[in-house]
Amino acid sequence: MASEIRDINLAPSGAMKIEWVKNHCDLLRTLEEEFSKTKPFAGKKVALSVHLEAKTAYLCKVLKAGGADMYVTGSNPLSTQDDVAAALVADGLEVHAWHGSTPEEYNEHIRAVLKVAPNIIIDDGGDLVHMMHTEFKDLIPQVIGGCEETTTGILRLEAMNRDGKLEFPMVRVNNAQCKHFFDNRYGTGQSVWDGINRTTNLIVAGKTVVVAGYGWCGKGVSMRAKGLGAKVIVTEIDPVKAIEAVMDGFEVMPMKKAAALGDFFVTVTGCDKVIEEEDFMEMKDGAILCNAGHFDCEIDMAGLRKIAVESHELRNNIIGYKLSNGRTLAVLGEGRLVNLACGDGHPAEIMDMSFAIQALSAKYLVEHGADLKEKLIDVPADVDREVAVKKLAFLGKEIDVLTPEQEKYLNSSAV
Repeated sequence: MASEIRDINLAPSGAMKIEWVKNHCDLLRTLEEEFSKTKPFAGKKVALSVHLEAKTAYLCKVLKAGGADMYVTGSNPLSTQDDVAAALVADGLEVHAWHGSTPEEYNEHIRAVLKVAPNIIIDDGGDLVHMMHTEFKDLIPQVIGGCEETTTGILRLEAMNRDGKLEFPMVRVNNAQCKHFFDNRYGTGQSVWDGINRTTNLIVAGKTVVVAGYGWCGKGVSMRAKGLGAKVIVTEIDPVKAIEAVMDGFEVMPMKKAAALGDFFVTVTGCDKVIEEEDFMEMKDGAILCNAGHFDCEIDMAGLRKIAVESHELRNNIIGYKLSNGRTLAVLGEGRLVNLACGDGHPAEIMDMSFAIQALSAKYLVEHGADLKEKLIDVPADVDREVAVKKLAFLGKEIDVLTPEQEKYLNSSAV
């Protein structure tokens, strides 16, 4: 099947972006060199649905170097970069994605990469896995297993597994220490504010930022907001995380109270309708809303459009929704992932770790998939440690090593 992209003539621009990323991804460069020799994915078809920008593109090239036949699409209509997609096609990969796709086009692109009967699935948010189980059940026997990148996707997988509907092994890449500690906290923390700042060009210092959710992503977003000089309010449903937020120096209250106080609102929960109609009506005129969870339902966009008396573009990638009370709310990136819909996503050095885990987890599935009994598995501890050890070396840092006597002491049952 021929690739479906916006414009192949954009390839030189995309190639330049990918080369920049490559120069800042030490782990992936090492894997590319290794895979090009060992060919762990020889004869295997890999279907990938991840935010299609330069870091993802380099992961695709690393897997291709390992012998994989790559079938690539995006995981969000607004995060695909058309020049990057073109560069992959120019390099011989099959790509089905373009920026600003309609829901129908987006689903057709997902279908296109599944029709090839993939052996390995690399997913971000669960759309590939969901469609495989609903529309392509006859192709499931060809699937060795897959990897899931995000918290939202893992929540969907866990629900499927509880219901006995998950038909092949999936690696919870997001749960690896080298993924969620760094990608979710430092990657999301920086990239969310990169997206907000470049899109709004407004000061953050002295403003009130409401962060919905205090998981690893919420921690990162809150820390960076504090660093930019904002007062931070956290909303939570988990009492333990709420206490943690308080002890980290943040205000904690329900969204119903926070709605009237915020200048910026950032949702990072993986749930739906975290900000809804009655919250919108309490917000200040000019309040800025954005989402850093996976789907455009954390801010109830359907509900906001329904109650808005009018809407219009305030600035590129910012839509203003005027309410019946005369106030206008500004939504960034249509309520989709602000760090990708309004920016370039996580820094390259962060995604170097996350995508190294993706690549090594996919390799693990090829080598051990036939022996796996569980449908949901964690990233093997030695893979997580291997990534950490190599990254530390690339950072030029050293750590202590236990002596034999210390190991004996730690493993002894003697008091």
